[in-house]
Amino acid sequence: MEHGAGPDSGALHGLHRFLLIGKRRIFSYHLALYNVEAHAFQAIVTLSLADAVRDAYLADLEKNKDKRVFYSLFSPDHFPLADLKQGKTFKVQLERVIVKPDGSREFQKMLNGQQTDAVCRAEDVRYFRKLGGLEYPTYLTYLLFGEGDEVHIAHELAKKPNWDEVITLTEPRNIDPTLLSKVPDITIESIEDPHGVVTESPLKKGQRYDAKINGAGASISFKAGRQGWWNHTSLNN
Repeated sequence: MEHGAGPDSGALHGLHRFLLIGKRRIFSYHLALYNVEAHAFQAIVTLSLADAVRDAYLADLEKNKDKRVFYSLFSPDHFPLADLKQGKTFKVQLERVIVKPDGSREFQKMLNGQQTDAVCRAEDVRYFRKLGGLEYPTYLTYLLFGEGDEVHIAHELAKKPNWDEVITLTEPRNIDPTLLSKVPDITIESIEDPHGVVTESPLKKGQRYDAKINGAGASISFKAGRQGWWNHTSLNN
């Protein structure tokens, strides 16, 4: 169980993990699982983190920026994820996530497993949706988020089976910074949604893509950059 051992299966309480995305503004992206009720949520939040955690994450990210290495916060506290919407302080441990050749992941404790507080205010919850009830889209669809000139996309989780990923964009064009706080859908009409699970990203690093906001709105474009999260296995188990 990628959220850690504990009596979280079949209950709203869980031991949660959040992937760290970004540099100047660090976003925390919930590690979702379709088949575990406590983790069947797609959520993007901004957490207030201890300086030691921020510094260690940013330094290690710089060392591994060209490698398939992710970063996460594991919380040993047992709580319903929806508590974040009312504001919550909880314990976290920083982890380095190593992707093995077979696609499995190893979560390595950093900072000697030190626990620190993370603070989430109600206004820090940028996106929160329970999984289920969303059909596969016609075209590849992502959630757009970020702050300033740091822009990211997360694959919108529709029906199971699916895949979960976050990519940081490079050379974004026509993206209004105020739009990012709304976390809109973007649709890439040049790529049909595979209507199922895939084993690698449909977006190729360094390639430019055109997309539409909310499927029909303003057009934007970007190049796919560093992948900050990928999961096509435990997501569906």
